[in-house]
Order: sequence, then C-alpha cells, then structure tokens
Amino acid sequence: MSRAETARGGRDVNAALHRLHVDAAGAARLGSDRPHRSRRVLVPKLYFEDFAVGFVAEYGPRRVTREEIIAFAAQFDPQPMHMDEEAAKHTMLGGLGASGWHTCCLLMRMIVDGFLVDVASMGAPGIEEVKWLRPVRPGDSLTARGTVQSVRASRSKPDRGFVTLHWDVFNDRGERVMTLLCPQMLLRRTPGASA
Repeated sequence: MSRAETARGGRDVNAALHRLHVDAAGAARLGSDRPHRSRRVLVPKLYFEDFAVGFVAEYGPRRVTREEIIAFAAQFDPQPMHMDEEAAKHTMLGGLGASGWHTCCLLMRMIVDGFLVDVASMGAPGIEEVKWLRPVRPGDSLTARGTVQSVRASRSKPDRGFVTLHWDVFNDRGERVMTLLCPQMLLRRTPGASA
C-alpha cells in the first residue's frame, strides 16, 4: 500500500472516485434536457499542488429562462419579485429577477461541470461570503470566473489543502451580478510534501 493510500484510509483517490452516470430521465429531473456527464469516469487532473494565487478559470455561458426563474422561486423562494412579472415591477428589482439562491445554484452547476470534474475535490467547509449585486433577468447568459485568492496546506491533515476561490458571475452585458468567496478542500498529490 502506498503512502497516499495510507493517508486516505487505505483507498487510492482514483478508487474512491466512482463512475457518474446521469441518464436522460435523471437529467430532466435536474432541469436539463440532456445528460451532462453520462458514463464518464471521474479522474482528477488537478490537485492542491497545481494551484497558485492568481490562477483564473472561466466557465459558461449559461442562459437563464423566465420559466426556470419562476419554477425555482415557486419551490424555494416564493417572493413576488421572482414569480410574477407584474408584481415584480413594483419591487426593488423593478421587474422579474432570479432569486439570489437560484443564481448561486447556477454558479454551482457551472463550477461542477467545468471545474470540480477535473480536480481532486473533497468539498468545501462553507461559503465565506456571497453578494448579489444586480438582478439576473430572463434571457441573461451567465458566465463565471474563479480566481484563486489563497492557497494553504492543512496543518492537521497532510493529505489535503485549501484553495480559496473568489467567483465572479457576469451577465452577457459584462455586468457583475454576483460574487462568492469559497475555500475548496483539495487532495494533495503527495501528502505531507511542502507547499
């Protein structure tokens, strides 16, 4: 058994990652008309050691529809500004806009599809900050840009490190609509090596 396997409780990272299968019915339940990663084996290409302050990644675009804004709001954030175009005109948004939580979910999907499938992610301990700066409107196409703000090895667990990313979400007019700051836990390629 290698040192890396021992550090992770006897399991190699590739053995720990499983085959992700999303069929058409599963994709439909997730709000998509096509499977995104059908029968793809997830093998990380990037580990903690591959990131440095200033690293930038961009993902998208992702178009937002009126129907999905209303559907998300109906289930999770049923406020007039997110559900009813006429009522929304009389709110601080001045028209129909996506819930901020919907925008967070859209960002998360872009991060999963573009970033997390390629890194040795162990999840995140939380979100440090989220700011909703402008309404996301029906028809907007969103893009995400993540910039590494800090990189630090775990002091207590030699098999991992923390990469803090500052995410900016932009609409197709180049306006920043949301920012999010999140430390991501990543496996180390060589546990315990100097960072």
